[in-house]
Amino acid sequence: MRSYVVFLVLLVVKYFSRIFYRMEVHWIGEIPPDPWRNVRLTAILNHTSLYEALFTAAVPNRFLWRLARHGVVPIAEKTARRALVGRFYSLVAARVISITRERDETWSQVLREIDPDAMVMLLPEGRMKRASGLDAQGKPMTVRGGVADILEASSDGRMLIAYSGGLHHVHTPGERLPHLFKTIRLGLEVVDIAQYREARLAEGGAKGFRRAVVNDLEGRRDVICPPLEALNPR
Repeated sequence: MRSYVVFLVLLVVKYFSRIFYRMEVHWIGEIPPDPWRNVRLTAILNHTSLYEALFTAAVPNRFLWRLARHGVVPIAEKTARRALVGRFYSLVAARVISITRERDETWSQVLREIDPDAMVMLLPEGRMKRASGLDAQGKPMTVRGGVADILEASSDGRMLIAYSGGLHHVHTPGERLPHLFKTIRLGLEVVDIAQYREARLAEGGAKGFRRAVVNDLEGRRDVICPPLEALNPR
C-alpha cells in the first residue's frame, strides 16, 4: 500500500512542477540507449533548496515507480523534524531514513537497507547552499564521504549524477513561499558504478577511496554546475 501512496505523491509533485515551471534538461557525456535502466544510485549535486523534489518533472514515471517500490532516501534529522516538510519527505521513497550528520547508527541503517533491488537517492553535500554561496555556518560546500560508502555497497548498476543549476530563484532557504513560473535547469550524467569505483581506487587506493570520490564529485560539480546556475536569473 505504501508504494502506491508514495507513487501518487511523486506523480502529483511531478505534474505540479510541469504545470508551474519550465524544465530544461542537459545530458552530459555519452548517453546510454536507456539511461534510466539499472540506476542504483542517484546523487544530486549543488543542493540549494528543499524544493528539489521539483526535479521529478525530468524523470519518467517508471523511475518514480521504482523509487516508490525500492527507493532508499536518507534525509537530515533537522528536515525530518519539520512538521509539514518532514511529513512530505517521509513519503518520497519506499524507505526514508532520518540521519544525523555523523557516521553513526543512523548512517549504518541506511547502508543496511541497500539490498539487491534498492535504488539510493541522496544529496552528497549533506546541507544546503545559502544565497551567500556558503552553508548555514558560512563554510564552503563540500561533498561528504558517505556517498563512497554507498558506492562500495553497490556491486553493479549505474550512478545517475544530477547537476542542479540551483533553485534560489525558485526558493531561497528562509523564504516562506516559492516563486512560480521559473525555468529549472538540470544536468544529467550516467556513470557505470563498477568502472567509476575502479577509477577512484586507481587514484587513491583502498585507503584513499573516499577522498578520491569526494574530490571527483566536487570537481564535476564545480565544472558543470556554475554554468547552469548562471543561466537562472531571479
